[in-house]
Amino acid sequence: MFFLQASSGSARAGVLSLAHSLVQTPVFMPVGTQACVKSLDALDLQNLGAKIILANTYHTYLRPGAEVFGKFGGVHSFSGFGGSFLSDSGGFQAFSLGGNAKKLENGVEFASHIDGSRHLFTPQSVLDMQLALNSDIMMVLDDLIALPADRDRLAQSVDTTTRWARQSKTYYERKKREGKAEGNHIFGIVQGGVSQEFRAKSASELVELDFHGYALGGLAVGEETQQMYDTIEFSTPLLPRDKPRYLMGVGTPENLIEAISRGVDMFDCVMPTRNARNGTLFTSFGRINIKNQQYRLDEGAIDSECECYACKSVSRAYLHHLFRANELSYHRFASLHNLHYYLELMRRAREAIVADKWGEFRAEFYAKRGA
Repeated sequence: MFFLQASSGSARAGVLSLAHSLVQTPVFMPVGTQACVKSLDALDLQNLGAKIILANTYHTYLRPGAEVFGKFGGVHSFSGFGGSFLSDSGGFQAFSLGGNAKKLENGVEFASHIDGSRHLFTPQSVLDMQLALNSDIMMVLDDLIALPADRDRLAQSVDTTTRWARQSKTYYERKKREGKAEGNHIFGIVQGGVSQEFRAKSASELVELDFHGYALGGLAVGEETQQMYDTIEFSTPLLPRDKPRYLMGVGTPENLIEAISRGVDMFDCVMPTRNARNGTLFTSFGRINIKNQQYRLDEGAIDSECECYACKSVSRAYLHHLFRANELSYHRFASLHNLHYYLELMRRAREAIVADKWGEFRAEFYAKRGA
């Protein structure tokens, strides 16, 4: 499934061989929460060069539901995106629901944000939903907690995550014997907050279960940025060198560069598309807020070094106008640009790693930002 091609320091370049695509790493996965990347279609994603996107198990479970995906043979044909999909387990959504979710011994009970109906996610049921999606990569259910957290809650989170991971792997192997999970890989999720003790315990227990890949979960949930970096740096060497490492839900371009420097291969985050819709655009020289008056007469492209459709087609002034006028076309232009920026950043990062010039690439990245 994963072949490690090159390294430069701790930065890695590899290839993921999945049922629907070959994915070069490091890779950023656009987030398609409801089986779609907001304001974009499958052709847009193809033209951007995206090989894998993320679908959200919680949202697709509630709407349109497993029956619809079963009818269409999975999320690929339903959405029209011919590349690969990674689906999360819904654990983060349960975490974010706060008082509307309750952790039980066998899973997470929650109230739908749509109609208030009650549902239960178990290690087995979230895999059933992801099999209905026919996801190329399926994440197991984990016990995610906010930080800071006390020692007892960290211990409970790690123990529950391991127990649910073991149940998930057993269920997955059963489905494979039934011929129902042939093209679907499964990843475990390491928890433990920013504690080296608990991260080591979680990683050790999950590595014993021999997943196809491993994610670092439970970060960017309240801890300081440097604590997150230190935790990544401590955790990645605990994971198998020949399997992919996925940092969930992170983050800024700077976060991605620092995580790659510490041995991470895969990323996802709503930031490029969500921030685009709110007026923030990422450039080679840092971020800009297009809603600001300084762009009203600006004839330049969003980013002078960018070759995306938006940068080649419209000015900052026009995008400023579209945003101020609340025109829907703004969302498409801005999302296309931000995702192109993230995907191009990963492409260039990979080139630097293969050429063993990661240090120079990282230094140039920061120099353009004046950092």
